[in-house]
Amino acid sequence: MYNSRQTGTDFEKKAVAYLKAKGYEILEKNYRINKGEIDIVAKDGKYIVFVEVKYRSHSYSGNAEEAVDIRKQRQISDVSVFYLNKKGYGLDTPCRYDVIALSDKGVIKHIENAFYYCGRYR
Repeated sequence: MYNSRQTGTDFEKKAVAYLKAKGYEILEKNYRINKGEIDIVAKDGKYIVFVEVKYRSHSYSGNAEEAVDIRKQRQISDVSVFYLNKKGYGLDTPCRYDVIALSDKGVIKHIENAFYYCGRYR
């Protein structure tokens, strides 16, 4: 029997495989600081892409992409600034915030530019 962490890891692996198949370079998986975590950091051409992976087994919980609410968007935005600084990228580096929503039926929905930067650091 799976626990929720194992299920999340399994779906993140599927998202990584999906992105690699689309030609993305995976830079980090589960980039974590004390303020939060970003599931996947990837490079797509000139863009650094911060990807949140969401899975919902039942639609009564809402769509997976709906789970990336404003609170989560702010957290990802804040962590992305730390990532850029830590890795030596300037704040003028082109970035994108994507969501990959997975269903238990194996459907992958990739939403590019799912939201804009909305963190505390401008």
